[in-house]
Amino acid sequence: MSSFDRNPESASAPTEPASAIRDIAEVPAVEVITTAAVHLMSAAAVKVGLAEGPDAESLKDLDEARKLITALAGFVTAAAPEIGSQHAGPLRDGLRSLQLAFREASIIPDAPGQGPGEKFTGAVN
Repeated sequence: MSSFDRNPESASAPTEPASAIRDIAEVPAVEVITTAAVHLMSAAAVKVGLAEGPDAESLKDLDEARKLITALAGFVTAAAPEIGSQHAGPLRDGLRSLQLAFREASIIPDAPGQGPGEKFTGAVN
């Protein structure tokens, strides 16, 4: 008998991953994609300085924001044909808002087409 078999707490462990897999299998791909995009957007918004509260400025990190916005731009660009315009449109709008907020927050402006994610979206004005 292995130590796994003797531990009563682990007896239910093998069914938990199976249950989680069944749960995630029931979620439509469009929901997984949009949820991931919203997480990237939220993180980028905080890093670009759009968070609310007294510590918002201390959470601002434009280097991190650039990475998140670029990842979001690539993700949204790649996913758009798969999720359709009704889902991709709002994600593109959010992405554009973040790109503009980044431009506003940046002390040294990027050249047109060189801002975060612009290699995927084109220049944002």
